[in-house]
Amino acid sequence: MAVRETGAVKRRSRRGGILVPLAGAVATTLAVGGCGASGGSATGPAATTRQAAPTGGIPSGAPHHVDDAAAWHKWGLTPLPATPEPPADKPVKLSATGPVPVFTHIPTSQKVVFITVDDGLEKDPKFIQMMRDLKVPITMFLMNDAIKSDYGYFKPLQAMGNHIQNHTLHHPPMNTVPLARQKEEVCGDQKILTKEYGTPPLLFRPPYGAYNANTKIAVGECGPRAIVWWRESMQIRNMQYQQADKKLQPGDIILAHFRGPAELKGVTMTKMFGNMLKRIQEQGFAVARLEDYIQPPTAAH
Repeated sequence: MAVRETGAVKRRSRRGGILVPLAGAVATTLAVGGCGASGGSATGPAATTRQAAPTGGIPSGAPHHVDDAAAWHKWGLTPLPATPEPPADKPVKLSATGPVPVFTHIPTSQKVVFITVDDGLEKDPKFIQMMRDLKVPITMFLMNDAIKSDYGYFKPLQAMGNHIQNHTLHHPPMNTVPLARQKEEVCGDQKILTKEYGTPPLLFRPPYGAYNANTKIAVGECGPRAIVWWRESMQIRNMQYQQADKKLQPGDIILAHFRGPAELKGVTMTKMFGNMLKRIQEQGFAVARLEDYIQPPTAAH
């Protein structure tokens, strides 16, 4: 199934790093619920790349036990609903060859949403403790310029079962640079993340949400097998919605960032993340692991 959406493209404001709509955002065709049509073959590592599940952590499907309530209260939060078991038949199936699909949400009737956290500039040790306490799954789209000062910070988060995905070397708007530069950005980040974290990223998020046909070519040739957009972006206290009804829907992907007081008007990352969990809890949603709903390509494909 394909849907066409025009959403706010993220960009950094000079006033506190808040996400604001990018004027003149171009509508992009987004493919959901499966791989692209066959035809054409990617070169390089894309033909065999598979995302292995990290070890450790709490698997999606594990309930929030009563004993966990104290951990949530420690952070001033109420536990989220139990995360349901992910479907055995994954709603998004990726192919090792052919066009790279783009999706903003996961087709599912389960009342779950997916949290993605971008960039990696803020490295608050309290956030790692928060994740240990709450066991909320996240997907990290890391950009090398932001993380190279301390690659090790993200390893405890990965060890909890959270996947690390590709977000370029230097964070350029991909639709403004030529194909060769786009390949440098995606392939360069892919190489570093694979070396540092031991697993080739399966997914790619374009900086600012900006991409074009060349981005799909670059992503396909560098290893990731899908481009991931979003339907909500977390600000400081509330979420910015693309939908007119300003409500979460089953399968929505939420965008957040590794940001701290310098970009959040004095608010810590743990406070911002807690506010996001409150908004999710108020609407009765559980948080699931994005990769548990995606079927990676196999060598047979």
